[in-house]
Amino acid sequence: MVAGLRMRCWKRHHRSVNPKNSSPFSTRRQFLARSSGAIAASTAAGAVLAPGRAHAAAPVATIHETKIISWQPEYYHGWSTVCRRKNGELILTWSGRREAHVCPFGTVEMMRSRDGGKSWTFPRTLLDSAIDDRDSGCLETAKGSLIVTTFSSLAYDDYYLKKGTHADDPRWMAAHQRLPSDEARKAELGEWALRSTDGGVSWSERIHTIANSPHGPIQLSDGRLLYPGKELWTEGKRIGVAVSENDGQSWSWLADIPTREGDNAETGYHELHGVECASGKLLVQIRNHNAANKGETLQTESTDGGKTWSVPHPIGVWGLPSHLLKLSDGRLLMSYGHRRKPFGNQARISEDEGATWSEPMTISGDGVSGDLGYPSTVQLDDGSLVTVWYENLADSPRAQLRQARWTLEG
Repeated sequence: MVAGLRMRCWKRHHRSVNPKNSSPFSTRRQFLARSSGAIAASTAAGAVLAPGRAHAAAPVATIHETKIISWQPEYYHGWSTVCRRKNGELILTWSGRREAHVCPFGTVEMMRSRDGGKSWTFPRTLLDSAIDDRDSGCLETAKGSLIVTTFSSLAYDDYYLKKGTHADDPRWMAAHQRLPSDEARKAELGEWALRSTDGGVSWSERIHTIANSPHGPIQLSDGRLLYPGKELWTEGKRIGVAVSENDGQSWSWLADIPTREGDNAETGYHELHGVECASGKLLVQIRNHNAANKGETLQTESTDGGKTWSVPHPIGVWGLPSHLLKLSDGRLLMSYGHRRKPFGNQARISEDEGATWSEPMTISGDGVSGDLGYPSTVQLDDGSLVTVWYENLADSPRAQLRQARWTLEG
């Protein structure tokens, strides 16, 4: 696609969307080009309610504003995470400066809002490695450090260049040839974090996190950082949790998450995220592409600080991947993409630490394709919520960042 984008398209999408005109559901994005076949199959799958998982009536989500927050409509934006600092500032990171869902140009970008998402600063590039830098998570630790996560990928080579596609595109080949050999490019593969101790002014070199997942690690009440995720570039591709006991400066593997009977964790479990409940129980949710409950979110729990985990089980939610948030009143909120018609993003509430989840609430439902989602949510001081996701819009050739400001009634 050409890089230019008519500004009138961008300005039209920057106007607020009237939620009354929106369809009643939401969507999400694809794990990687390598899982496209699984996505197609999961689109046809329906949610199967697990025994004992009856859904309570959902609270009412009142959407006050939906808008585009991207400043660079010429680029494809993907797989963002928003986090809230103790001083109230919002930090948003994503994979930016892209040409497409899979390409060699991805970087890790960041912008911040000092007014609860009403306005955002211009993006700043935090990482531009010699290969594609993808999904980005963010977290402020209890000590005030910022942790931004990502992973590097050669999917563009496997799915395009090696098959002859884009091999005659000088921009793609120039990006690919930033490193001189396949061996040098493979050496760049990894799961990474950047760390800042001055509010995001300066950043560390890349730190190997062992695990990876789009929304990154979580802070535990005992001071540890827990990273539920997957090893991407090892032979075994373990599913489990990594831990940092020094505020994100280094990471070690803590525990595997068991595999449900009949599942293949390596090919079927992806994109985890976790939350610590008020009781100290830990919840982790998993994007599932196994035959049983394909396209649904699975859940696993730990009651010993992450040392051992229950066998993943369905919770009756079609859609993925999820982002988990403990609200100020102790309830849990899961935000996730709904990648079949009507496309959009949804949220659910649990009042019993994940034992049951409510019926879905619509955050957005006017999507035009499944190339969208990965929503993450923060709560502001006044109790209102801000959810951010990426979306390939009808009249934009490249996906943009979109934000909803909403309140929860009930």
